[in-house]
Amino acid sequence: MTTQLYNFKEITVVPNAKELIDIILSKTQRKTPTVVHPNYQISRIRTFYMQKVKFCQQSYHEKLSDILKEFPRLDDIHPFYADLCNVLYDRDHYKLALGQVAAVRNIIDNIAKDYVRLLKYADSAYKCKMLKRAGLGRMCTAVKKLQASLTYLEEVRQHLSRLPSINPSTRTLILSGYPNVGKSSFMNQVTNAGVQVEPYAFTTKSLFVGHFDYQYSRWQVIDTPGILDRPLDQRNRIEMSAITALAHIQASILYFIDVSEQCGWNIQAQVALFHSIKPLFKNKPVMVVCNKIDVKPIESLSEEDKMAIESMREGGDGVEFLATSCLKSEGVDQAKNRACDLLLKKRVEKKIETNKVGAIESRLHIAIPKNVRAGRQAFIPESVLQQRAVAPSGQLPEREWKTEKELQEEAGGAGVYNVDLNKRFLLENEEWRYDNVPEIFEGKNIADFIDPDINLKIRELEKEEATLLQEADNMDWDDVEWKETQRILDEIHGKIRLHRMEKGDKPKGHTARVARKKGATASEVEAHLGRFGYETEGVTARAARRRAPLSRAQPQGDAQMGTDESEPVLGKRKRGRDEDEDMTGGEAGAGPAGAAFGPVDVDMQDVWRNPKRARSDAISNKEQAAGLDPKKSQDKNPHKGRGVDRVNLGLAKEKDKKKALKGKLRTDKKLKQTRKKGEADRFIGNKMPKHLYSGKRGIGKTDWR
Repeated sequence: MTTQLYNFKEITVVPNAKELIDIILSKTQRKTPTVVHPNYQISRIRTFYMQKVKFCQQSYHEKLSDILKEFPRLDDIHPFYADLCNVLYDRDHYKLALGQVAAVRNIIDNIAKDYVRLLKYADSAYKCKMLKRAGLGRMCTAVKKLQASLTYLEEVRQHLSRLPSINPSTRTLILSGYPNVGKSSFMNQVTNAGVQVEPYAFTTKSLFVGHFDYQYSRWQVIDTPGILDRPLDQRNRIEMSAITALAHIQASILYFIDVSEQCGWNIQAQVALFHSIKPLFKNKPVMVVCNKIDVKPIESLSEEDKMAIESMREGGDGVEFLATSCLKSEGVDQAKNRACDLLLKKRVEKKIETNKVGAIESRLHIAIPKNVRAGRQAFIPESVLQQRAVAPSGQLPEREWKTEKELQEEAGGAGVYNVDLNKRFLLENEEWRYDNVPEIFEGKNIADFIDPDINLKIRELEKEEATLLQEADNMDWDDVEWKETQRILDEIHGKIRLHRMEKGDKPKGHTARVARKKGATASEVEAHLGRFGYETEGVTARAARRRAPLSRAQPQGDAQMGTDESEPVLGKRKRGRDEDEDMTGGEAGAGPAGAAFGPVDVDMQDVWRNPKRARSDAISNKEQAAGLDPKKSQDKNPHKGRGVDRVNLGLAKEKDKKKALKGKLRTDKKLKQTRKKGEADRFIGNKMPKHLYSGKRGIGKTDWR
């Protein structure tokens, strides 16, 4: 049989009857369509209810099949586990419970088949609904009858999950004997299982498993509960679990005897138990372990007890005896190693007896060299023969020196003894062994940097230093310090001058200042316009009216006086960044008048400029006359730089401007909230996003989630 390690912890939880019904009906309601109307076609109504009946039957079938599949079949698993389940759970009860589950599964399949057939011939929605209700009800009634079986199977599952993982086919040691003879103490000595040990009988009530390594292989130790000497039919469940392990696992048996008789049974009774269960030890290596020799040594036993122990050899297949003391760890490792060796030998012999080994041996060929002397003996070196001749008993003489391991044990063990690594160095002079070795760096040590003439060079350096010190005494240190201070000051002043020059080269404003040309006088403008046929009436009067307020508002204004103080010079007013270029389309003062006279007053530009812009220029002139900066009085608007405040255009009062600004902000806020590009944006996004409207489809066959 192949090696198989059963894992009963993977069996899923078995629900009781009520929980199983709730699970299946809830699943049927969730996974099938839920909406049907009487005005649907009768074929659609039949399909709706038939789908519910079939789905419910399929869900019951899958759930019950999983239960039957996960629980082990006693006829298919190892005989050890089959008999252990029989001892712990009663084979008949176990198979009966699984059989009832299988029977109910078949009943549910037949019920679904019958009601699907009836639904095919239903002629109304009411009949379909009643047939569906009756079919699901009969299925649930059949499941209710499984209450006792499902409860029992859940208890079996819980107990199976707590069983130790025992591999019946691996290398194993089984500890057996009366209760309280030291089996658990021995197991704690050879493994890390940590089994509970108490001074009363039947402390161990089930099988416990521990593991250890021997000869690079993994071994398991099974600690069995104590066995009493009585008929098989009178033994309880605890004792039968030990009998099962002894009967079905091919292992090395360690039978423990308490020679101190502190367990409550004398040696005669313990020997009698060995003879009663001796048939279970057939074809297995057996070792009798006389435990607790620290309390009562073997030599102190009576002759009757010794003869009783010796009688255990009779009829046995090479029974061996070993004395141990788990309290003082005497003989424990020897017993373990001997038991392992016996089992390995037995397993090898068993494999050799098979036909497979014979087939391999027939293909083997043992090569024997030719011309071999008949009396060929082993070669022994001459030095070894001389040493044996000197030794009185023919043995090699003892070494004159001791190994470091021996010295360590004599000096107190590891951690106390300090190994001397230098005492056996092979050097020209033995006194050099403990000299400090210079540090090696990049293949060199300090000797590579030593100069043989270093003393001469040191004396020359000292003479040179003395000469320099003598010259330094003759120097005027005050003059040297003053020159050094002056040099530092010159460097600082040079950096300051350089910084000022760099700062002066930087531009003072955002734009470069351009020299302004002298403006034309009113009479010159009037004469020039007259030559082109323009109306020039009132030009001088308007220039005089403009002169007084501009001079008061701007003491350094743009209106300049010519050589003739009675006649004003028409200069340029202050403008925005590119106001004149936008308004006139070119250089400041361009036009019929500007061609000859350069800059022209803004009032004069009204003559040849677009009249639609006159109002905005008039507003700017009023603000200029009042001493206000037109650029600061304008609100932030998209038409900046064009010279026209289109946001507040036509609004005379400050209250109206604020009201208009609030309305604009309200409109902008609404556009931002709706994510629109503007007032004309009519885009409508996704009205049903998946993350908000996800769920079953109308017919209920699939679920988007």
